[in-house]
Amino acid sequence: MKKILVACGTAIATSTVVARKLQEMLEARGLSVHIDQCKTSEVTAKAGGYDLIVSTTEIDDAQGKPVVRTLSFLTGIGVEADVAKIAGLLG
Repeated sequence: MKKILVACGTAIATSTVVARKLQEMLEARGLSVHIDQCKTSEVTAKAGGYDLIVSTTEIDDAQGKPVVRTLSFLTGIGVEADVAKIAGLLG
């Protein structure tokens, strides 16, 4: 099972929306994932335990992990392309 860390400014509303939609869409593609949420400021400390970081804001240091920065889950524009990119990065 792949692990994804979803980050936003406060780890409350925005990351919750992204995490839920991403979970649903990846499961619909047959991918089994575990998703956690955090504040952007916590990514550096937590990144080591994850395969991929998805963020709605700029990340300073993701400890070498791939990062997908996206607002598509909030705007609805480009969601499928972002999910395809994330699925590809998860292998």
